[in-house]
Amino acid sequence: MALWHLILLALVQGVTEFLPVSSSAHLILVPRLTGIADQGVALDVALHIGTLGAVVLYFRADVARALSGTAGLFRKRWGPDERLAAGLAIATVPVVLAGLVLKVTGTADLLRSVEVIGWATVLFGALLWWFDKRGTQTRDLGDWTPGQALKFGLWQAIALIPGTSRSGICITGARAMGYGREDAARIAMLMSIPTILASGALLSLDVFGQTDGQLLRDAGIAALMAFVAALAALALMMRLLRSVSFTPYVVYRMMLGAFLLGWVYL
Repeated sequence: MALWHLILLALVQGVTEFLPVSSSAHLILVPRLTGIADQGVALDVALHIGTLGAVVLYFRADVARALSGTAGLFRKRWGPDERLAAGLAIATVPVVLAGLVLKVTGTADLLRSVEVIGWATVLFGALLWWFDKRGTQTRDLGDWTPGQALKFGLWQAIALIPGTSRSGICITGARAMGYGREDAARIAMLMSIPTILASGALLSLDVFGQTDGQLLRDAGIAALMAFVAALAALALMMRLLRSVSFTPYVVYRMMLGAFLLGWVYL
């Protein structure tokens, strides 16, 4: 694959993975809007690995706490680290089960249409704006309970609809439950780690034994560039959230959704 194509894919994935604008939608749209060949599952896996590395590095302190808490899950009394580890595990279950159902039934392929992406971009963007505007800021990560983690997991499962945005819908759910903007984004990012791992493992089954030297080289380049782009985008978003709401992302979603729906219907 040409280097410029790898750079384009890495930038699209890296920049949009953690912003509430749907990376999967943008990756689906790149070949459809530009006419270039679809990148294939193997490169999708590589791009996800790159962004996974970025979120692990950025939230390394929280990741270390979750790993420490995992070792203590069988204790009678849980501390903050154990609650964090348990919450991440619980929040991952609904999206994994829903993802398996969509894959086995073939529904996942049916949802990969520009029309679905356009409507999801607009509707879930409006939902993000509503709850960000109306939501309180009375909770933080320390208040996370197993029950809330399950609710987060159900919100996250909705993101299997292309155009929804996994980070966007998790942030929407967090704001609806009263979490402040920074903590909402932080929870959404931490939830992405086991979800990306599960998604990558599932996608890897489709390409197992089908890679060659050229594809591995392209995958390595794509993963590295996606890592750099994702780390920069993540750092910028978390810094901006100290003074800016999610409204700019909502505006972008509305413009993108309007364009896509106009393209489909007009």
